[in-house]
Amino acid sequence: MSEISLVNKVLVVGGGVGGMAAAMRLRAHGVEVDLIDIDPNWGVYGTGITLSVLTLRALCDLGLAEEIMAKGNCYDSFILCSQSGDVLTKVTSPRLYSPDVPAEGGILRPVLHAIMKARVQAAEVNVRTGLSLTGLAQDDDGVDVQFSDGGQGRYDLVIGADGLFSKTRSMIFPDAPKPRFTGQACWRALFDIPEGWECGHMFLSDKVKLGFSLCSPDKMYLYLLEHVPDNPWREKAELPGLLKGLMAGFGGEAARLRDTINDQTEIIYRPLESILLTDRWSTGRVVLIGDAVHATTPHLGSGAGAAVEDAIVLCEELAAKAAISEALAAFESRRIPRTSLVVNNSLRIGELEMTGAPKQQQASLMAESIAAIAAPYR
Repeated sequence: MSEISLVNKVLVVGGGVGGMAAAMRLRAHGVEVDLIDIDPNWGVYGTGITLSVLTLRALCDLGLAEEIMAKGNCYDSFILCSQSGDVLTKVTSPRLYSPDVPAEGGILRPVLHAIMKARVQAAEVNVRTGLSLTGLAQDDDGVDVQFSDGGQGRYDLVIGADGLFSKTRSMIFPDAPKPRFTGQACWRALFDIPEGWECGHMFLSDKVKLGFSLCSPDKMYLYLLEHVPDNPWREKAELPGLLKGLMAGFGGEAARLRDTINDQTEIIYRPLESILLTDRWSTGRVVLIGDAVHATTPHLGSGAGAAVEDAIVLCEELAAKAAISEALAAFESRRIPRTSLVVNNSLRIGELEMTGAPKQQQASLMAESIAAIAAPYR
C-alpha cells in the first residue's frame, strides 16, 4: 500500500468502529497514529451488528474477512415470514467481496470490537483511554490540541470519529444540527440459534418490525422496532414484560422464543436518533467521519459499514492528492451523497413503518435501498 506523504502524524478521536478503521488504514499507509477514547476500558455497548452487504464488504476490504467468517455468522439469504410464523419467501443477496465470502450476516458487537482492537494494537497505534479532546487550534501547517488530562499535542490532521454526540463536531461546527429522535425505538436481545436456522429471519406485522440476525456460530440477536412518538423512559425491570407484550401476536419460532424471555434475559432498549451533515465534514485540518456526521437507524444495517467506508476512502484521497484541502474536498464529494442515501432511505423506511404504509411500498423502498448500498463505493 502506498505511503501518505501529506501527513506524518494523525490524531483519531474515538475508538469505535470508524475510529479503529481509520487508525488501521492510516498505519497501513505508514502514518503515525494516536488514538484516544473517552472510555477508560475502551469497551463497547450492545449485542450484535447486522452485516448488510455494505457493512460486510467494507469490513472485508479492511482485511477482516477470515476472522468475521470464523467468529460471526455469514450467509447469502434471509427468510421472510408471516406474523404467524409461516415462511413467505427467501431473499438472496449477491456476494460483493469475493465468491468465497457470503453476502451478509451478523457478528456480536464485542467480538467485532475485540477483532479490530487487536489489529489496532498490532499496528502499533498509540492508544490512550479515559481521555477526550477539550480544545483545538489550527494553522496552515497543523493542529494544536488539548486533552482532558491537561496534556497537549500537535498533529498534521485530526479525525473526529467520536460518535452521535461528537465533541469534535461541536468544536468545529458549533451551529451544526443536533441529533434528532426519529419516533422509533429498537429492542435487542440475545438467543441461541434455533435448530435448522441457517440465516436471518424477519416476521411481518402491522404493529412492530421483528427480526433475528445470526451473529455467531451459535447465537443470534432479536431486533424489534417500536413506534414510540412520546419517547417514554422505561425502567430496566419493565423491559422483559414489555418486550413479551410487543411479541404477543407472533407465532411459530418467534412465539417460542418470546416465551423464554424472563427477568434474567439481557435486553437492550434504545430510542433511535439520527444526524446528517450534508454541506461540509471538515474545516482546515480537522475532519469528521462515521456517526459524527451521518448517524443512521438500523433499517439498512449499514451504519458501521458506512463509517469503515469513510476511513478507507479518506485514506485513499490522502494518498492521491497533493494538498490536504484537495484530499478532504474529494473525500466529502465521494462520501456525502452515499451516506445521505443510507441515512435518508433508512429514515424513510422507518417513517413508512410508523405510518403503516402498504407492505409493497415498504418492500419496494427496501429493495431499491439494498441495490443502492450494493453499488461500488471505491
